Amino acid sequence: MPDTLSLMSSLRDVASRINADADVDTLLHSLIDLACHHGSWDLGAIMSVDIAHGYALVIARRDPTLLKRALADRWELATSPALVALQRNEPVYIRDALETTEFLGYRREAPERGYRTVLVLPMASCDAEGRPMVLVVSARKVVDVAPEHLAFMELLVHLGAIAIERAHRQRAQQAAAEQLRRVLSVQGAMLQEVLVGGSMDTLTGMLADLLDSPVLVIDFYGGELLASRPAVEGLDGAAWRALLDGETGRQMRETAREAIARHASRRVRFALPGGVPLTADVEPLAVDGDTVGALLSFGERAEGDLQALAIESAKFAMSVQLMRSVIRFRAETRTLTELFFEIVERRWRDEQDIVERSRRLGIALGAPMRLLVVDYPRREGPALDRSAECHRTVGLIAAQHKLTSHPVTVGGGLVCLLPEDDQRPLASVNAFARQLCGALTPLFGGEPTLVVSDCVAGLAELANEWDRCWRMIRVARSFGKTGALSVPDLGPLPMLMGAADSPDVRAFITGTIGPIVEYDASHRASYLDTLAIYIRHGCRSQACADAMGLHVTTLRYRLSRISDLFGIDVETPERRFAVELALQLHNLLEGSAPVAAAERAH
Repeated sequence: MPDTLSLMSSLRDVASRINADADVDTLLHSLIDLACHHGSWDLGAIMSVDIAHGYALVIARRDPTLLKRALADRWELATSPALVALQRNEPVYIRDALETTEFLGYRREAPERGYRTVLVLPMASCDAEGRPMVLVVSARKVVDVAPEHLAFMELLVHLGAIAIERAHRQRAQQAAAEQLRRVLSVQGAMLQEVLVGGSMDTLTGMLADLLDSPVLVIDFYGGELLASRPAVEGLDGAAWRALLDGETGRQMRETAREAIARHASRRVRFALPGGVPLTADVEPLAVDGDTVGALLSFGERAEGDLQALAIESAKFAMSVQLMRSVIRFRAETRTLTELFFEIVERRWRDEQDIVERSRRLGIALGAPMRLLVVDYPRREGPALDRSAECHRTVGLIAAQHKLTSHPVTVGGGLVCLLPEDDQRPLASVNAFARQLCGALTPLFGGEPTLVVSDCVAGLAELANEWDRCWRMIRVARSFGKTGALSVPDLGPLPMLMGAADSPDVRAFITGTIGPIVEYDASHRASYLDTLAIYIRHGCRSQACADAMGLHVTTLRYRLSRISDLFGIDVETPERRFAVELALQLHNLLEGSAPVAAAERAH
């Protein structure tokens, strides 16, 4: 072994060589050469310790043997001193590998490779995958390692670890610079694509390149799902597209929307057919503060400022692109909605002007048509604008039934203008209504109410038919009926509601029960409910008292007060019919629930 002076003089060469090597792989081999040359060792290697899998792996080696042969490059940690050196954070010295009883792997290999003494030194650095490393050197003869020589080897390893960490930092900086260049390049290309009105498919592909992962863009207004490449291993593009076009796509759209609405964790898990797990990071796409879409990136997301910059660039580009379709949809919808309400509220002056305006929107109001009125179910919580998805659903289902449909947004519902065709039976329109009801139910989390009108022609008939359909919707609401309905489903109540708005009917209601209505309103009494429940139970005191949870004497007292205060007597059939009819018409005009609701309230 070299003396102390020789070891110290070697440090200058060691430092110079290590400082000159910037590449990690070159640096590792230089470190082995320096250790063997200045430390008078014959063989050397650097090993990564994969603790998770229980192996030590050779990543750099020096073996000057002229005879080429296959060498082991993976050692079980149970037979390797590498783990011991790392755990103790000190060198492991094997004076004679032929005689060691602790490290049998070296004892087997020593005769084959012709070495005797082995020194294993832990390194205060890791490889590119974050695994700790050790330097292993060996001599062909038995060597006694002096303390100063051991100190030299430890100093050499320490200098090497510093250089390796510096090389890792340089590599990370170069990678970050390259990623920044790529992000800026893709960002510029995306913005250029947006400015020239490029397609959403092209932008989605650019997003996948920018984020280096499969992405999915969900357009809440148009209901479209735009995918870059399959996010599930083993699926080709066609199979992935089929999943998105089916129930899986609808569930992913709803899950993403709910995660954004709840401001929940943006890391969302989806359940695919067959139990295949799939997770994605969900980012909202907004226009004027309204969420109009979602950006889903699959796989593990890298952290850091550059990734955040890439995400924000992607969101901005997609939001701008979606803004065009949102503005176009809102403008078209607003124009058609304003025209429709101008008709049904009978605010037009020149019928021909209305017909011409509708023709420019692609609707022939002078031709026979039917109305399909859709009342969305009421849900608690903030209302979500799903008009665009509803319009798209109407268009898809109408195309399946070979129907021409013009959807019109009307507050909490939708009206479909369906041009009449003599060759098409009414049954096909009813089938369209039932299928549309089934498609909208999962969208709103509840079944809507749909009513198909009679065939109408002209503005006046259209306005009248709208009133009739809306009366049916009100009756359906009162009775809690949903689904695709027709007049027989609701009985004569829609007809009565139409007649109840006449002055004569209102005068009849006022003259019959008007004083009770006024008294209840001013005194917070419930005489009207008591009278309604009493008539509903056939004027039987005990049955009515049981329904209201009263003692029969208390009920009789209330009935006597009604007779004394308002002069109402329901003991004769004619008088009873008049009061019951007035109660029903009053409920219809006020839009209140039927008498059964009042009974439940008591």
